[in-house]
Amino acid sequence: MTDIIIENVVSTIQLAAELDIQQLAEKIQDSKYDPGEFLGLVLHFSEPKAVALLFPSGKAVCSGAKNIEDAENIMNKVTSRIQDYGVSIVEEPETKIQNIVASSNIGRDLNLTSIANSTVLENVEYAPDQFPGLVYKIDGIDTTLILFESGKIVCTGAKKLEDVTTSINTIEDKLSSMEVL
Repeated sequence: MTDIIIENVVSTIQLAAELDIQQLAEKIQDSKYDPGEFLGLVLHFSEPKAVALLFPSGKAVCSGAKNIEDAENIMNKVTSRIQDYGVSIVEEPETKIQNIVASSNIGRDLNLTSIANSTVLENVEYAPDQFPGLVYKIDGIDTTLILFESGKIVCTGAKKLEDVTTSINTIEDKLSSMEVL
């Protein structure tokens, strides 16, 4: 099995029924709010490194975290910060993982045309004149893998770390059965 690197964890949380983004922007000094450019309030965090976006709907989105713990940590920081400014938070807000993006490298070049034409993989899209990667949707897991000629694999759509591992293991097994690995 190759090493798997988590590139990004996207999470959401419902903090309140609604948020006064303009008021929060005035109170939170290190925030960015430009409603002509983007309707959310942007908060950058350096430790752990991530971005949180707050919306008038009361929802917050965290992007850029490198693991689930960091995503939850950022959401806790956001919750505490806006509570410090008098915002009433819903009882027991829950951070939900929406997408885990991970990468892996099998360590050898791949002939994507040959892989796309095989009968081993179903749900494959490969149009090299439009995009250099082979897109493979795995049944039953709701993840999408993108394979590149360099041997790099990107997994997206996972909501659990186990889904990432299962997806990467599945494609490695299928490539082995095709005698590509």
